Amino acid sequence: MILLLWCAGLGAAGQFAKIAVPFDLIAQRYPESGAGLGLLLSMISFAGILLGMTAGILVARYGFRRLLVIGLTVGAVCSIWQSTLPGFPVMLASRIIEGLSHLVIVVAAPTLIAQIASHRLRGPAMTLWSTFFAVAFSIVAWLGLPLAQVFGTQMLFLIHGAAMATLAVLVWWFLDADNAQAVSGDHLGFAEILQQHREAYRSAFVAAPAMGWLFYTLTFVSLVAILPGLLPEAQRVAVVGLMPVASIGVSLLIVTPLLRYWPAVRIVMAGFALSALVLCGHWLGFPPAATCIALFAALGLVQGASFAAIPQLNATARDRALANGAMAQMGNLGNTLGTPVLMLVLQRGGTGGMLAAVILFYALGILLHLWMHRRRSLS
Repeated sequence: MILLLWCAGLGAAGQFAKIAVPFDLIAQRYPESGAGLGLLLSMISFAGILLGMTAGILVARYGFRRLLVIGLTVGAVCSIWQSTLPGFPVMLASRIIEGLSHLVIVVAAPTLIAQIASHRLRGPAMTLWSTFFAVAFSIVAWLGLPLAQVFGTQMLFLIHGAAMATLAVLVWWFLDADNAQAVSGDHLGFAEILQQHREAYRSAFVAAPAMGWLFYTLTFVSLVAILPGLLPEAQRVAVVGLMPVASIGVSLLIVTPLLRYWPAVRIVMAGFALSALVLCGHWLGFPPAATCIALFAALGLVQGASFAAIPQLNATARDRALANGAMAQMGNLGNTLGTPVLMLVLQRGGTGGMLAAVILFYALGILLHLWMHRRRSLS
């Protein structure tokens, strides 16, 4: 069941990867779109920023399996429709709908994983979940891109749609039906949604993983995009391939045993601190390629432990759903702001200024976690 739900996460991440990885091929299909082509990617992030927590509220209210199946089904329909390569406005509209399905999946699936995993397996299971984005991008880069280059992006969209439809059937067939408590409640109004937003972000238990996640996502995607350009050209391809692999490897091989001895939040703070120390190697003359790979290995601690912190800090399925909604919201905010902010700092302050800004983000992540830990201790 855990692997099935992780595969649902791969499908959700594929909603980003199927556009981002073959981006040049997509641009050839829509040459008239110009700079607006980037909206095909950012529309999913905008949906997450606006509605991430709302997705958590809805999933907790109306049932995890039910909404996960709906999210996978809507994602399948969107992908199959996109395989017809409709006009740009229609394609953009389909991406907005797809963004809503993406949100439901990334909130419902990890909540269900935490719910069905035994206490012994919960930490490793959430660490596995944390790899879904990087693994999906790797699969699309290794297998999907060559396929799209030979048969066109239509084939990539069709395969993604078929995979999402298959996952919807498997989730409906194998997962137990939602219990009565998960679907009870009166009509959910706008005022109640706002109230639950306030309660969730005021909670040092629900909001803590998402607050740290914001500072992680402010740098992860942006550094994948920026750092290779600062390396010697002969090293770029190898380093770009190794950076996410190092992060995945540490998440799976290091975080899982560490969770037996340390709370997840402490591992997150250690990951931020180690990442900042690695970046100090820039001023000490460390090789840039080794620094990049070591940085992403250290960030693997943050990646794996952030999701493991959700069930550690929140005992009920409702609070875990809200915490996953907050993670989606803060993650999309960080992904959207990170690259333009760091590019601006790079232009004004050079490589050293940009790396100093990244170190500042990691320091703020540590301080915010310490503050929330103090609040939890006093509650």
